[in-house]
Amino acid sequence: MRRGADAGPMPDPVIPTAPERQALSEICDWALRLAEGEGAPKFTAAILHGDAEIARARNEVAATCDPSRHAEIVAIAAAARRLGRRDLSGHTLLSSCQPCEMCLAAMRWARIDRLIFAARRESLGAGFFQFGALDIGDLARASGHAFAYLGGVGEARVLPLYRPQDESGDA
Repeated sequence: MRRGADAGPMPDPVIPTAPERQALSEICDWALRLAEGEGAPKFTAAILHGDAEIARARNEVAATCDPSRHAEIVAIAAAARRLGRRDLSGHTLLSSCQPCEMCLAAMRWARIDRLIFAARRESLGAGFFQFGALDIGDLARASGHAFAYLGGVGEARVLPLYRPQDESGDA
């Protein structure tokens, strides 16, 4: 572990494993397929432990009328139920899009310490994040660098899902 300048030890840089890259590619493919049939945006997530996928989920906000049912939270809940515990230390959260602040908090409550995602906040429209003055680096520092993260893995493929469209259908 490296030492952070302002709070706690910084995790080593994230280098995705082959199974993490494969699972991220699959959930991004799933989000793209969902968008073809249901319209965009579509969010998907998975929880891995080593090479094993523990849970996979999609955003359920519209289906349940519950604003907390983001794909990451649904995946965390499914993994915790499957394993019979809420502590997911040593697990990796994968997401088709950078998790919002609520999802990052849930990730920390579950003690997930590794995060890999495709679309990054800086490449998206402003509507997906509620605390615009805070970025993921701020939240990592605030947690004492309790999690390592890497964004932008396969980003170009999924950006059309998350960029706002004008009336002509162009991003």
